[in-house]
Amino acid sequence: MSYNSLESCLIDLEKHGHLVRIKEEVDPYLEMAAIHLRVHAAGGPALLFENVKGSKFRAASNIFGTVERSKFIFRDTFNLVQQLIELKNNPIKAIQSPIKNMRTGWAAMKAFPLKHPSHKPVLANEIAISDLPLIQHWPKDGGAFVTLPQVYTEDIDAPGIMHANLGMYRIQLTGNDYNLNKEIGLHYQLHRGIGVHQTKANAKGLPLKVSCFVGGPPANTLAAVMPLPEGMSEMTFAGVLGNRRFRYTYVDGFAVSTDADFVITGEVLPGELKPEGPFGDHLGYYSLKHPFPVMHVHKVYARKNAIWPFTVVGRPPQEDTSFGALIHELTGNAIAKEIPGVKEVHAVDAAGVHPLLLAVGSERYTPYNPTQQPAEILTIANHILGTGQLSLAKYLFITAEYDAPVNAHNVPAFMQYILERIDFSRDVHFYTNTSIDTLDYSGTGLNTGSKVVLAAYGKPIRSLCTEVPLGMNECSPLYNAQLAFPGVVVVSAPVYTNEADTVQLIERMNTGLSEDALQNVAIIVLCDDSGFTANNLQNFLWVTFTRSNPSHDIHGIHAFVKHKHWGCKGPLVIDARIKPHHAPAVEVLPETNKKIDKLFAKGGSLYGIE
Repeated sequence: MSYNSLESCLIDLEKHGHLVRIKEEVDPYLEMAAIHLRVHAAGGPALLFENVKGSKFRAASNIFGTVERSKFIFRDTFNLVQQLIELKNNPIKAIQSPIKNMRTGWAAMKAFPLKHPSHKPVLANEIAISDLPLIQHWPKDGGAFVTLPQVYTEDIDAPGIMHANLGMYRIQLTGNDYNLNKEIGLHYQLHRGIGVHQTKANAKGLPLKVSCFVGGPPANTLAAVMPLPEGMSEMTFAGVLGNRRFRYTYVDGFAVSTDADFVITGEVLPGELKPEGPFGDHLGYYSLKHPFPVMHVHKVYARKNAIWPFTVVGRPPQEDTSFGALIHELTGNAIAKEIPGVKEVHAVDAAGVHPLLLAVGSERYTPYNPTQQPAEILTIANHILGTGQLSLAKYLFITAEYDAPVNAHNVPAFMQYILERIDFSRDVHFYTNTSIDTLDYSGTGLNTGSKVVLAAYGKPIRSLCTEVPLGMNECSPLYNAQLAFPGVVVVSAPVYTNEADTVQLIERMNTGLSEDALQNVAIIVLCDDSGFTANNLQNFLWVTFTRSNPSHDIHGIHAFVKHKHWGCKGPLVIDARIKPHHAPAVEVLPETNKKIDKLFAKGGSLYGIE
């Protein structure tokens, strides 16, 4: 379908049974987010909030809540875009099959953005920030945020749309020290496209012009989160995906997406920062308050009958999980083409994406290595950790097929394969004092932490236990040991106090756990609540990899250091207890859930969805 607006998409979704209208008045303070979370968890439809308390504008959410719904929205162009990305990665295909790829080439030609269209619906109304649906998602959030923005900036050295960046960076509209209607906060890292543009503007002492587009055709939203090949414009991609040229104009020197529902224009001045946050984020915890660029609002525009789209991020899976799955389908094996030797990389959503990567590579050096010690996959691991967003990973488990197929997207089977083969005395490799995800508070400071590569190859060297070994619960002060999956035992430990107490705890494990009891255990996870952690795979992955910093929280039974290499003779121990410096987890307040129950009761707009 070719949608010329967000509303045309929502009408199409409703026509085909993919959308429900909420007619009751709903408070944007916590209630709208709680409704979204409950409907998304139930695999429910897209939502159109027709009566938003305190705003004349409607709002929509869960539009991309399932991969199936997203593919329905882009049903006429999805396969075409896959072919286009494939051609970008492998242009020789176009030469080899010119007739077959003619349609793809023609679509790409039609995708160039359209400047100064005759119809500019977004300029119908000039409004203020305070007129918007000011949605606060979580109780400890610093204020209202934009969660589906398309943030547009241009390169000051090469102005124009073909060198511009369109990215999805969260925007704080209210709260903290922001002057309402005059200032908003932008949260992004300097290595992102907008950060590069800001660095160039700062060097010249000039303000960076920023335009925040909200709504419009859904292709524009997806384009803002796509990891596109170098040289491919987000606006061009949006044109191909949406089967409609990206329409834009300039007003007062600011780029304006004329099909958007809302546009906020403004400037970021060199060196000016203000506290932004907290914000309940995609790891399932709050990202805390830190200085980030402040944008001075120039003007705010809204089309007639504009609709405010939003999503809610929190402990995965959430709507951004569907975004990730859709992007994976579109890009296919792009990572494998970018990194030689890589067959598959899985950024594990349940662990918050960036904390945990599982990878399958090739191991062609072993004919000259009778010990089957990982070799090529270690060079591949370095490449993975130096590539784009993959560089934010903390844990990378990597292997190669030896005597059986291995699939990185089947987490339990992958972990069993690698844990049967890994030699913890040689196959654990740390990167200390390095960068991690800004949103991850398990490290030693903002953006600061460590990484670890666990690489394994060859024949199995252990049989993994399928029940908790005898003696695990007799090792005081550990208790309630549970099996997460073969070879992995989680056990409750006393509340974390400091590193010295942890060292003593590991010493007690060294002396209190027998070698016979541990011979088929690969990993022991220390946690606050082993029953919760071992209850299901999602809980295990979330607790283990979001609450640990490899350099500080990985220990080992009978650990040693030889020639600066750390290893252990017994199981690996991961301390995944909550530490004092960790950010709090996000939770919906019971009273908020109680308030929205009426919508799901008989007679309510959402009756029957749960």
